[in-house]
Amino acid sequence: MRSIYVAVTALVFVLLVSFTSGSEGFQGQAYYFSKSTMELGSWGARLSEAQKKDVYARLKNRLEKTYVLNFNKEESTFKEEDQIDAISGATDSWGANFSRGPQYKNVKDNLLLQSQEFYGKKFLVKDKLQAFEWKMGSETKKIGEYTCFKATASVPTSELTWYDFSWGDLRKQREMAENGETEVELTQVEAWYTLQIPVSHGPGEYWGLPGLILEVSAGNTTMLCSRIVMNPDETIDIKAPGKGKEITKSDYQATVRVKMREMMDNRGRRRPN
Repeated sequence: MRSIYVAVTALVFVLLVSFTSGSEGFQGQAYYFSKSTMELGSWGARLSEAQKKDVYARLKNRLEKTYVLNFNKEESTFKEEDQIDAISGATDSWGANFSRGPQYKNVKDNLLLQSQEFYGKKFLVKDKLQAFEWKMGSETKKIGEYTCFKATASVPTSELTWYDFSWGDLRKQREMAENGETEVELTQVEAWYTLQIPVSHGPGEYWGLPGLILEVSAGNTTMLCSRIVMNPDETIDIKAPGKGKEITKSDYQATVRVKMREMMDNRGRRRPN
């Protein structure tokens, strides 16, 4: 085991030296495909297989997404590519309120900037990068032409899904508050990174490894890199977003929950007696 780590450390040193000496103007693009499993709970147990397939088809835009990560040595942007609903031919307006907005990360300055739009109001979420205590493994596998190493971490679920919302989570938080509970739900993260591209970037919240993260699994979602373009012919404009009301991740979460509670309470008052 020790010999593996010594070999990995030596390889990282060689790659970093060669990378640093020729990193001026260094840029890259990584394309990711994400897929989430469908969790229907007790309600889903009452559905036939045909009904489940129909539900999946209608939710496909939320379960399968494509992204592009633009990066240089210190900065990156991560953005979902636009999709058209396979059933109606329209964009998913409801889901857009809780989807990940265009994201900017700066690993040197420990900075996250993310544009979020919630029911027509624009926010600029500004916060520190999510901290990961990565446990480095010795397992390897190939993703395309790249040799990847495994790393794992345990992270509070709310830190990975702060831009999202579910009625179930809202009800659970109310119950915990009423019972005085403070349990923190954790998500196990498995990442695969390559030392052949020695930058600390990755898709979404993920970063902080000695190589580009090409695959990451957390909860019911896996993101896998399908294509990499290094130093493309056209210069990539890696630009931080600057529009919207500035807010932290936790304050943004609180804002969304307050609005959704209001909607739920209003809906309850409109019900006939």
